[in-house]
Amino acid sequence: MKQQNERRTEMVNGVIFDMDGLMFDTERIWDGCWEPVCNRMGMSYKKGLSEAVRGTSGETLHRILRSFYGENFDAPSAENLLYEVSEEIFAKPVPKKVGLDELLNWLEAKHIPAAVASSCRGATVYRNLNNWNLVPRFKAVITGEMVSMTKPSPDIFLLAAQKLGTRPEETLVLEDSYNGIRAGAEGGFITVMIPDLCPVTDEMRTLCTAECATLHEVCRLLQQARL
Repeated sequence: MKQQNERRTEMVNGVIFDMDGLMFDTERIWDGCWEPVCNRMGMSYKKGLSEAVRGTSGETLHRILRSFYGENFDAPSAENLLYEVSEEIFAKPVPKKVGLDELLNWLEAKHIPAAVASSCRGATVYRNLNNWNLVPRFKAVITGEMVSMTKPSPDIFLLAAQKLGTRPEETLVLEDSYNGIRAGAEGGFITVMIPDLCPVTDEMRTLCTAECATLHEVCRLLQQARL
């Protein structure tokens, strides 16, 4: 664990969870979907695509796809194909990340409300949550269709905080992706990076409040009043 700032637990009155790569071990699944999507679109997969689009959807995703394949690329169709390819995979429960249940249990015991804020479409988000009966544990679930701009825009986190009834400066955002950390920092949130496929960079260290290896470590810091 590395911290850039000292904070007290009393400041954390709400917690916002990203989903892919943070709650569930799904980032590798999404990465593996892009090559068949490109093949079905008659395009070759370009190196760096999966990393560039990680944590995005909608217009943000479309813009990145067009930066790889040109302004005339049918990005909405590619996004639709992505969800078609992933649908069968996500029909079954995907592995939860270490410490998720522990952290949710602690938040519930302390009466700290939690939300999910994912750039994915609602059907995918709710399928993953329902496979583990997690929906009742969150006060709000915010998905990519609910905002005009997804991460790295802070809109999805700001909407989640509104639903929680908390201000950004008292709300903890848990993220694994670069775009998610950028969104949390821009929105003025207490932002913690728990890296999955994206290693922590110097940019991320300047943006996030702390780095943790697992959600178990996040829970421990909250218990010790160090966030």
